Amino acid sequence: MTTENLRTSLVVQPRKPGRPPRQPKARWGSPGVYLIAVVLITICITPVLYIIIGGFRTNAQITMDPSAFPAPWELANYGDVLVSSEFWTAMVNSTISAIGTTVGAVLLGVMASYVIARYDFGGRGVMYALFAAGLMFPITVAITPLYLLVRNLGLVNSLAGIILPQIAFALPVTIIILVPFLRAIPNELEEAAAIDGASRLGFFWRMVIPLSLPGVITVGILAFVGAWNGYLLPLFILSDPSLFTLPLGVQNFASQYSVDTARVLAYTSLSMLPALIFFSLFERRIVGGLTGAVKG
Repeated sequence: MTTENLRTSLVVQPRKPGRPPRQPKARWGSPGVYLIAVVLITICITPVLYIIIGGFRTNAQITMDPSAFPAPWELANYGDVLVSSEFWTAMVNSTISAIGTTVGAVLLGVMASYVIARYDFGGRGVMYALFAAGLMFPITVAITPLYLLVRNLGLVNSLAGIILPQIAFALPVTIIILVPFLRAIPNELEEAAAIDGASRLGFFWRMVIPLSLPGVITVGILAFVGAWNGYLLPLFILSDPSLFTLPLGVQNFASQYSVDTARVLAYTSLSMLPALIFFSLFERRIVGGLTGAVKG
């Protein structure tokens, strides 16, 4: 091969216009994995769909064929529930309980996580381990002493009597998620803020909170959904129907209209719908926050 031919062979040929670079093809996983995923999704979604669709049926349709589709579709069941004052009272109580729990768990969790993550003091590891152990302590184990404590505080039959314990039980998962976020904030950033004259509280509110916002949103969503779906604690603390949350409202409604299965299904559907919508809208936030916590 001559020198001229060698130079010609080494020249990079320009790519022809109009041809985008080839993207690597995505590889499909094992069919067995997809089959298992479809089966699990079906198992989880089927009861929810059955309840929602059952609210559009009549009692006669449910008695004749419990698994059939509505024929015709009835809207009266949902309409009766929506005009019921009991439903909206329970909705307001659940909203107050969930928002109060979320605000308290996020504020206390962020402050406690900041101390554990950013300060070096004796017993820090023990404190973190204590909160981690709280994940293994279900509310069913503590319900009796918790009821006695709430009664001694005079909070029985009040929304505060369920908000405060829900905050306490939401703190472990809040702190476990937020501590890695706060540890990942560089120390140089805090030193630079101190040089600029920012106090520790100023650095906390102006820098720490915005930088850890994905984790804060994640723990807020988890606290909200957990408080919204809480059943055992309100069952022990609340006895006044005007203070019932939606889970207790479903039970009370089902006992009053035990023979009206279609209306009970409609009430149940409307009760779980806000939590489903809320969780679906912020699903990516939850996944992103948990991923950041694991990386941190």
